[in-house]
Amino acid sequence: MRMAESITTGRLNLRRWRDADRAPFAAINADPRVMEFFPNVLAPRESDAAYNRIQRQFERHGFGLWAAELREGSIFLGFIGLSVPQFHAHFMPAVEIGWRLRSDFWNRGLATEGAREAVRYAFEDLGLPALVSFTVPANMPSRRVMEKLGMTHDERDDFDHPLLPAGHPLRRHVLYRLDREAWRAARPQPAG
Repeated sequence: MRMAESITTGRLNLRRWRDADRAPFAAINADPRVMEFFPNVLAPRESDAAYNRIQRQFERHGFGLWAAELREGSIFLGFIGLSVPQFHAHFMPAVEIGWRLRSDFWNRGLATEGAREAVRYAFEDLGLPALVSFTVPANMPSRRVMEKLGMTHDERDDFDHPLLPAGHPLRRHVLYRLDREAWRAARPQPAG
């Protein structure tokens, strides 16, 4: 299956990455506010490695984390899209929906807007049966986006992230789920 090169929402263009995105992506990954719920900010070479992993996901799976840009002015904002987590956990295999946006564009509903379109794409175009999303318990802004997408949380699904050592303050994660049938049932039905 082949992912669309780009999709649009009212305010966003979600598109394949360009080499010119590397520098603004590195700036986002170096922002302590953006990376508050990650183990550390990323150095430029670590950000480039993340960029390369995103490209490999597109090649391997036919989908990935799109570069997100504001349609007005083509401002690079970060990413929104789908990925396959590269670790073992009780809920794997799974496809994750995720986002990471510049902090100066937070609280405008952009993550929710883009993620809603990514969910629609995952279920309608790719035919995926379910999506997951996860973060640390204290990351309430991301958890609110997950809830706005209709994702549900069951504390029995919470897990210790296997890529973080025992005792790390960010090791515990909450897991949210959304399956295609629940998403379809919750969508407004067309009139007529």
